[in-house]
Amino acid sequence: MAKKYERPIIIKVQTGMMNKFGSSPYYSRKIRTEIDGVAISDLVDKFGSPLFVFSEKSLRQKYRAYYNSFSTRYPNITFGWSYKTNYLPAICSVLHQEGAIAEVVSEMEYDKARGLGIPGNKIIYNGPFKNLRALEKAVKEKAMINIDHFDEIYDLEKIADKLNKKIKVGMRVNMDTGIYPQWSRFGLNLDSGQAMDAVKRMVSKGKLILNGLHCHIGTYILDTNAYAVEIEKMIKFGYEIQDKFEMKIEYYDIGGGFPSKIKLKGTYQEPDVTNPSIDEYAESITTALFRNLKGGDLPQVYIETGRGIIDEAGYLITSIVTSKRLPDGRKAYVADAGINLLYTAFWYKYNIEIDRQVDGTNEPSIVYGPLCMNIDIIEEGRLLPPMEKGTRLILSPVGAYNVTQWMQFIEYRPNIVLIGENRELDIIREAEDLSDITRREKLPGRLKLKE
Repeated sequence: MAKKYERPIIIKVQTGMMNKFGSSPYYSRKIRTEIDGVAISDLVDKFGSPLFVFSEKSLRQKYRAYYNSFSTRYPNITFGWSYKTNYLPAICSVLHQEGAIAEVVSEMEYDKARGLGIPGNKIIYNGPFKNLRALEKAVKEKAMINIDHFDEIYDLEKIADKLNKKIKVGMRVNMDTGIYPQWSRFGLNLDSGQAMDAVKRMVSKGKLILNGLHCHIGTYILDTNAYAVEIEKMIKFGYEIQDKFEMKIEYYDIGGGFPSKIKLKGTYQEPDVTNPSIDEYAESITTALFRNLKGGDLPQVYIETGRGIIDEAGYLITSIVTSKRLPDGRKAYVADAGINLLYTAFWYKYNIEIDRQVDGTNEPSIVYGPLCMNIDIIEEGRLLPPMEKGTRLILSPVGAYNVTQWMQFIEYRPNIVLIGENRELDIIREAEDLSDITRREKLPGRLKLKE
């Protein structure tokens, strides 16, 4: 077959350019032909492209590693799976099988957890918006409700009156732990006294019983000491509440925020170098617990990690559909997956692997998605070899947030497949068709086209 002609162009390729850490900022080509022993070509032939693929083996292994790191250091640890990170029923069910309870931040997520058979008393209910209907349902089902603001206190007091009962609640606090930006929009501020004012309100009305404290200091936290500061402040506050109002804090929910191995844009070094190990997080957190708890006290501790457990279990296979040369000399490729599927592409640089050996010289390239939007860029600035139409790229890690934040925009959303521990292949979310998009749309009769 005759080769496609392309007009020659001369560009400067700085393959030896180094950054201040002595490593090349460019991509050295990597090849991936399979995921968990299943060939990329077989996956695409059977399920199409683009295609999300999750590894059940990786997911279970990562959960067990996290749980063992904490549970071997502190005896009263429970993990709450963060639904917003990835609420596909199959993913949630794997983690529930492993022992995680549910952590949700909306009525929709609460209903998802209940639909999977999780009882209310195994659900942590967080979030800045909980409507009266959802709050009453959670109260009746004995969920762990972490109050986010004063209006939620007032709503729960109304529910207490309606049900003629006192309600046990937790409270979310925010604080300065040395992390910037400080997540002060969630919860009641501890440092300013706002959180204590909320406690006084609950005590004065006598309708709510505070039995837990929750804090989530941020996302992709690289400073293990920030958690030690968080725990010290929360426990000190808990004992202050106990001494002043005789309300015992039975649990501390320290949130999540542990990073995955995905690389932040603008960073030089790889996550293997910059990110603390999970053992380092566990050591800092549990040491802070024992240092600040009074003798004999072993309250329940909840951890709500999401990204750190799921991210590396997820892959996205996408196919090159065309290529072109941009006016500045860069090679541009269009793939069949874009930011409609990879919302996190705005912040992270994925690992990019190719499904085959490709001959030719690497050159600075940009990978666009299929959307008719100029911002639909999956990657720019990588050195990539000359790829033909049909070449497949495997992007990872993509397990966190992408299938909850993705958009039904321009293109149909694709199949999602779970590879089981024995190489079972299960579709855990079917590809969309037009009926999924139009099912809830209504066309007034007066607007219908006449034949």
